[in-house]
Amino acid sequence: MYAKEVYQYLYHFTGSREEAEDLTQEVFMRVIKSLHRFEARSSIRTWILHIAKYVAIDEYRKRRLKTIFGGTILKLLPTSEGLPEKEAQEKEERTHFEKALLALKPKYRNVIVLRGIREYSVKETADILGCSEAKVKVDFHRAMKMVKEMALNIYEKGDGR
Repeated sequence: MYAKEVYQYLYHFTGSREEAEDLTQEVFMRVIKSLHRFEARSSIRTWILHIAKYVAIDEYRKRRLKTIFGGTILKLLPTSEGLPEKEAQEKEERTHFEKALLALKPKYRNVIVLRGIREYSVKETADILGCSEAKVKVDFHRAMKMVKEMALNIYEKGDGR
């Protein structure tokens, strides 16, 4: 019932279909092994996504230099509506933005995936990440500010390609 949502979350975190599939399997293996410990203090969905968060972070720690988000970052940027010059500029901006995302710590990446891309509420994000709603708001604000500043620096240095 939650496999698609877990897969999508992990896909956004890793940027790789194959890796998201493998990690989704890992999540549900952990769910099965620890189902007897589920205390229903949150919804089963939140609990499973909380496990997915830890699986994603574990994988990140194993492979610190992973590419993340792939083409899904398009949702965060405006569309050009078919204008070639505008499309080229937006593609370059996406590249800068994606490079900046690579430099973020997992906690900031997580909050951007959940709030910015998956569009979970602050409360849902807090439940999944196991922190307060205030921390989600602060981390999301800081993460977006960091990404924008890093993207601008990449653009100014001309390293975007």
